[in-house]
Amino acid sequence: MNSTEAKRPSLFSAILPIFILVALLAANVHLFGEDSSYGSNQIALLLSAAVAGIVGIRIGNSWDEIYDGIVESISSAMGAIIILLLIGALAGTWLMSGIVPAMIYYGLKVLSPEIFLLASCIICSVVSVATGSSWSTVATVGIALLGIGIALGIPEGWIAGSIISGAYFGDKMSPMSDTTNLAPAVAGTDLFTHIRHMVWTTVPSITISLIVFAIVGFQGSGDYNPARVIELTNAMDATFNITPFLFLVPVGVILLIIKKMPAIPALLIGTLLGGLFALIYQPEVVAQIARAANSGDALTNYAQQSYMALMASIMQETSISIPAGTVSPETEEALASLLSAKGMAGMLNTIWLIICALTFGGVMHACGLLKRITDALLSMVNSAASLVATTAGTCIFFNLTASDQYLAIVVPGKMYADAFKDYDLAPENLSRTLEDSGTVTSVLIPWNTCGVAQSGVLGVAVLAYAPFCIFNWISPLMTIFFAYMGWKQTPLTQKK
Repeated sequence: MNSTEAKRPSLFSAILPIFILVALLAANVHLFGEDSSYGSNQIALLLSAAVAGIVGIRIGNSWDEIYDGIVESISSAMGAIIILLLIGALAGTWLMSGIVPAMIYYGLKVLSPEIFLLASCIICSVVSVATGSSWSTVATVGIALLGIGIALGIPEGWIAGSIISGAYFGDKMSPMSDTTNLAPAVAGTDLFTHIRHMVWTTVPSITISLIVFAIVGFQGSGDYNPARVIELTNAMDATFNITPFLFLVPVGVILLIIKKMPAIPALLIGTLLGGLFALIYQPEVVAQIARAANSGDALTNYAQQSYMALMASIMQETSISIPAGTVSPETEEALASLLSAKGMAGMLNTIWLIICALTFGGVMHACGLLKRITDALLSMVNSAASLVATTAGTCIFFNLTASDQYLAIVVPGKMYADAFKDYDLAPENLSRTLEDSGTVTSVLIPWNTCGVAQSGVLGVAVLAYAPFCIFNWISPLMTIFFAYMGWKQTPLTQKK
């Protein structure tokens, strides 16, 4: 049966799979806690996809159409999946080479708890604007900043929140960002008109965020122990050959991305350079990893030792042991998390969750259930301001259901383009709303590709960091606020 012969689903039928998904996810969080993303949430997404498929078949969709929708949805994330694997590999070689420990070492020397949250948000903003990638920013300087913040005694939720706020601000405002190029292309405006229009809502949002991080930092957001910081830096100095030359690798990767090299080859080069610098600067660490990979037996052949250490750091979880008696047991416990990396294998659970989330989104889209819900939303629009609010809500809805920020930009962009024209709103109003709502809220959802990715990279659960991503919460509210106040809503007639 062709999709044109399928009946229009009722609103209840369209919403039913979402109700079931929310109920199952809530049960998982209640029963499994932070471990819910390690299997139970994946099963919840697949069961909800099955319900959506049953609804689709009942209204006339064929299995082939549903299957094609699943394949198309998962295929759209293949680039992200490869990037995740390379991020795991990069984290492993950058740990073995001492790059991440050097970042933490020097960071602890110059950053204090009072300014840390503010500084980490600004640093990630600058790097993300330069690279155009929130994912690359979090995977490089973000990991190091997390380690510094933990060593300073700051709660990891606040640390991750400041990192992600800065990274997504930069991603949103960078002309090299894929989403910043996608939104105006879908809406029908040009890149720099889009960026200039975003300034009006984005600058107030990041300003409020920086003020919040500054206030929290100066009021004291954690348990700072100067003696432990000294112990940590001494232990890293005793374990690694700490030198500023190690920063050549992350600087090189950032320059490659600035020069518009795609993320996948840039991350691969960064991974291999990390391995090379490990062989040059950290021979003792290389020997330790090779010995662990060889079931505790030392290798006398340096070539075999180097190869095993490189492969082990890329493919599996790696932990570096510090010299015995260097630190107190409490500090040694803190170092255990700082001096470990997951490798590619550590990303597999994240990829599993992404595939299951996109399966659910693919079925919902293929069966027309998402369109039915958004049509109902559009029927409630009765003013230009309510159109902006509805568009923002639809972007968040697609992040929740389709589990992909690109779909959360493309589909609402196509849906509401004519409506914006009908209300005499220029295309840049639509593109700004798409970014203010679609791009930044994706990371707040535990089963969205962005939320899964950043949680996997940082090792902090989405529900643990989401409340502290101040910029990501304020952005959609700011764009709705501007719409209802009638501020900076460029009319279409003015453009003609």
